[in-house]
Amino acid sequence: MYNRGLQGWVKHLDFMILDFIIIELSFIGAFTIRHPGSYIYNVEEYRVGFFVLAFAVLLGSMMMRIHSDILKRGYMQEFISVVKLSLFTAAVMLAYMFFVKTWVDFSRLVVFFFILLSTALLYGERLLWKNVLIRYRSNTPSHIRHMFLITTTEKAARVIEIIRHNSYGEIELVGMALADAPEAVGSSVDNVPVAAALEDVIDYIGKQWVDEMMIYLPADYETPQDILRECSLMGITSHVALRLGGSKYAVREVEEVAGIYSVTESLRIVDGYLMVAKRLIDIAGSAVGLIITLFLTIFVGPLIFIADPGPIFFSQERVGKNGRIFRMLKFRSMYRDAEKRKAELMKDNEMQGLMFKMEDDPRIIGSGPDGKKHGIGWFIRKTSIDEFPQFLNVFLGDMSLVGTRPPTVDEWEKYEMRHRARLAMKPGLTGLWQAYGRGEVKDFDKVVDMDMQYINTWTIAGDLKILFHTVGAVITGRGAK
Repeated sequence: MYNRGLQGWVKHLDFMILDFIIIELSFIGAFTIRHPGSYIYNVEEYRVGFFVLAFAVLLGSMMMRIHSDILKRGYMQEFISVVKLSLFTAAVMLAYMFFVKTWVDFSRLVVFFFILLSTALLYGERLLWKNVLIRYRSNTPSHIRHMFLITTTEKAARVIEIIRHNSYGEIELVGMALADAPEAVGSSVDNVPVAAALEDVIDYIGKQWVDEMMIYLPADYETPQDILRECSLMGITSHVALRLGGSKYAVREVEEVAGIYSVTESLRIVDGYLMVAKRLIDIAGSAVGLIITLFLTIFVGPLIFIADPGPIFFSQERVGKNGRIFRMLKFRSMYRDAEKRKAELMKDNEMQGLMFKMEDDPRIIGSGPDGKKHGIGWFIRKTSIDEFPQFLNVFLGDMSLVGTRPPTVDEWEKYEMRHRARLAMKPGLTGLWQAYGRGEVKDFDKVVDMDMQYINTWTIAGDLKILFHTVGAVITGRGAK
């Protein structure tokens, strides 16, 4: 699934909020300079002024496109933008005072000082926050999108320059293929490795961490339809520079990506503000979950250790969005040699396909040789207590509250290309399969179908519904074995 980012004036909501704070502080500062020793909230005209200025910032952002291309501006362009906003907000304030006939009681010097202060502070805020954003995006792995490039020898250097100049550290070119030079594999162009020949691209991206594909070919080259089709199957977003093509099952939009106008193709294209909302819900929910986890650790931890001395947490490599590897945490509900014993129990696997599930699992702590006893391991699995440490993974951004089940590395390596699309979104603590089909659906292909249904119909309301249903399932023990 492709997150196309926030659109329009909402895209830079962070700058809007910071501008609002600076404008209000400038208003307080201007009043204090003009009326030292006075309290601004004691004067009705100025109390109302706070709300008028807030409206002015919002109006200016929408009508004047104050924040459009803000990360691309130079120093002089930014200064002009700041002056425009300061004068606009001051003009709105004066217009309001004139129409409500409080003009006489409003100090002109306050307006003058306000313009000076807001211009200086806004300019400093913009430069500082832009620097913070660019540094953050460049140094935060989870924020960086890994892109593979297909182009020609003639175009390569220019395309790399365009992408780097316009992506502000959000995109890392991890490899490329030169359509006209298969012998170039092993070399590099501007520190981007030529990682595969055109005919080997599908195998390469199937084994590497790749989020997006950029195809930038001259008009006399055919668009590699097989690569586009396989990208769609794997859930990798593809961009074709001003060319049409790709899988008939994917959603397409024409947009600008890192300075290149392209046809974007993905399983699902979602507005950035919705993904921001999903992330905020994840942070809020995981914060609450971590507090609960802390209390559970105090009580459950000693019981696990007494039943089977060793670590109370179980850490395992899992595969996240588009092949990212992360370490998932759980309360340990199995004996320490559980992973080693998994191979000998595969014959009793109740799932059909690339997942393992066994109701009477002898690896569970306190289950006995036949796996039928109900000890502490069974209890924390039945109540889903073992899942609570994963709230840390959600908080860190490796997982979401709602998503698809994160596979183990050995499961992932056995996936067919079409199976990989189920991880086009972040994996989740819960999902459609966990909430509605965990006890009944035992065919892996049906699990994949449920995951694809989730991805293709995802909404915030749908996530909340799954969360509420999961809470009910946990309370009643429905589906947990």
